[in-house]
Amino acid sequence: MRHKDHLPKKEGVHQTRDDSTLYTEEGLGVEGFGSDWSLLYHRRLPTAITAAVAVDCPPETTVPNHPLTPRHLRTHDLEVGGDPVSSRHLLMANADVRLSVVAANHSSPLFRNAVGDEVFYIEKGSASVETTFGSLDVGRGDYVVIPTSTTHRWVLREDEPLRALVIEATGHVGPADRYLTQRGQFTEQAPFCERDLRSPSEVLLVEGRDVDVLVKNRNGLTKLTYQSHPFDVVGWDGCLYPYAFNVADFEPITGRLHQPPPVHQTFQGPNFVVCSFVPRKLDYHPLSIPLPYNHSNVDSDEVLFYVGGDYTSRAGSGIGQGSISLHPSGFVHGPQPGAVEASLGKDSTDELAIMVDTFRPLELGSAALDIADDQYAWSWLATSNEGSPVPAAATTAPVTAGTGGQ
Repeated sequence: MRHKDHLPKKEGVHQTRDDSTLYTEEGLGVEGFGSDWSLLYHRRLPTAITAAVAVDCPPETTVPNHPLTPRHLRTHDLEVGGDPVSSRHLLMANADVRLSVVAANHSSPLFRNAVGDEVFYIEKGSASVETTFGSLDVGRGDYVVIPTSTTHRWVLREDEPLRALVIEATGHVGPADRYLTQRGQFTEQAPFCERDLRSPSEVLLVEGRDVDVLVKNRNGLTKLTYQSHPFDVVGWDGCLYPYAFNVADFEPITGRLHQPPPVHQTFQGPNFVVCSFVPRKLDYHPLSIPLPYNHSNVDSDEVLFYVGGDYTSRAGSGIGQGSISLHPSGFVHGPQPGAVEASLGKDSTDELAIMVDTFRPLELGSAALDIADDQYAWSWLATSNEGSPVPAAATTAPVTAGTGGQ
């Protein structure tokens, strides 16, 4: 990618402004200097800070999912308020990833996550994500991928709140390796391609002095005050930059018989994957069972965010728009009673859901406990004519405290 109005002919060659002073290069790269990177050209020094203040944050504790049970979280029960950076409701976390939701109605401060990449999935609402690379207009159905240490802010539209799932990695997030050629191009078998990715528009040139930026690293949150506004980049090029991708551009892979979840994979991160379940044709073998079989997550915890359509396999479970389910490793789960029989003969589905599979157990945040459906674990019980009451000793309350995630 290249925004080239003010780029010199070669990297590392000086570029002079109209007043004969030099533009200042900033190299943004990952994995030392051995992987993806970009060069940005600033009008002023991006290193000039005038203050650094530690920001006190309430501790975010998590508790193990113990006793081991599946969980159903009703995210639309969360109160609307705050901004997409400082008002995240932590639902689940482990040492690799944090999963939060936002129901924001205010724009955010300038922010930089120096721990890892962030991925937003926007369920409702729209915004401009302003960054040092330029601005991205985003809305319903968009994934927004923000690379580590990218200075940015969320500017919300005034007419509606922004509801989104926030995936905070402790490393880098990108398309699945198997979708890319040896040289980094999408293969023809990939369910999306370069044309589907939206990069920032023309660069932003914002004047300002003594500008605060919140920076998150592994030690906590710091407020850095910059002598000049960080949105002073006149040009950049490279392969590391924020981008948006709409889930409607994900092309589903189907077959004669049920296709396993890896065909829905969209991104990969450190010890987790992100998948998109989109409207699609179902299996076309004459004796096929359109719904998935009961299955165990032997190596992973499975999180599903239900964002649209008809969730046929979950009928009767209480799952609906805005629900998040957690089916942990060690628990066998599958369609609700009667769903398989009801699915026979169906040739398509209009479900829309975002899945995150983690390869280490997830612990639960306080927000998850606040919006949990305590009856979900028993929703697979077969119902007799008199009904099947929940066992008297049944409980889904965690009993052992601990901390997890970052």
